[in-house]
Amino acid sequence: MNKLILSAAAALLLAASPAYAGHCPKDVKHVKEALAKSSASAENKAKAQALMTEGDAMHKAGKHGESLKALHEALHLLGEKHR
Repeated sequence: MNKLILSAAAALLLAASPAYAGHCPKDVKHVKEALAKSSASAENKAKAQALMTEGDAMHKAGKHGESLKALHEALHLLGEKHR
C-alpha cells in the first residue's frame, strides 16, 4: 500500500514539473512589464529585479517551483497579482 501511495505521489510530481516549466517565462515577462510601469519604491524595484533574475536562473536550472516562488514574490513587491 505504501509503495502504491509513493508511486502515485512521484507520478504527480513528475507530471507537474513540465507544467511549471512553461509558466516561468510568462511570469518573467509579467515582472518585466510590471517593473516598467510600477510606482513602487526604488528599493522594491531593485528587489523585484533581483528576484526576477534569480527566478529566471532557477527556471533554466530546472527548479521550476522555486522559480515561480521568486517570480511571484517579485510581482508582490511591485503591487501586481499573479495572472
